[in-house]
Amino acid sequence: MSRIGRTPIDLPAGVEIKIDGANFVTVKGPKGELSRQIVPEITVEVDGAVVNVTRSTDVPRHRSLHGLSRSLVNNMIVGVTEGYKKELDINGVGYRAAKEGNKLVMNLGYSHQVIVEETDAISIEVPAPNKVIISGIDKQAVGQFAADVRKKRPPEPYKGKGIKYSDEVVRRKEGKTGVK
Repeated sequence: MSRIGRTPIDLPAGVEIKIDGANFVTVKGPKGELSRQIVPEITVEVDGAVVNVTRSTDVPRHRSLHGLSRSLVNNMIVGVTEGYKKELDINGVGYRAAKEGNKLVMNLGYSHQVIVEETDAISIEVPAPNKVIISGIDKQAVGQFAADVRKKRPPEPYKGKGIKYSDEVVRRKEGKTGVK
């Protein structure tokens, strides 16, 4: 059995989970509501304050989907209770970000400003000109949005200029001439 798949998920107080006949899971919590279609070979059951995810057979496809399905349901529960956030750092001379209305406006060394608009599921905060915090309840949406923002100017290995995740380590390279 999958170690991840067979681990039960504890439902925190204030979280409601509904599963209809077609394995459509809906989770409601204090921060919002998320729903997702789970493959029919995987069964999601609620026993009081515990959610169990089981598979029908030991076919390799079902085994591979077992842990995935459990992780997806757990991420939905964590999202509606705590939410997810990604922090981005902007490094470089003249590189900065500002929030204007619902838009993130960044100066990244191009001849123009880079503008990214926040969506309904994503909120953007700019506590400092070189720090951006992206938050939301859907883990996949937050990660994808952060990756899209980072892609506007990824960090380069020589001076480390660009947008990077706060916990990311950029491997630095030596220049052509070596150490001066």
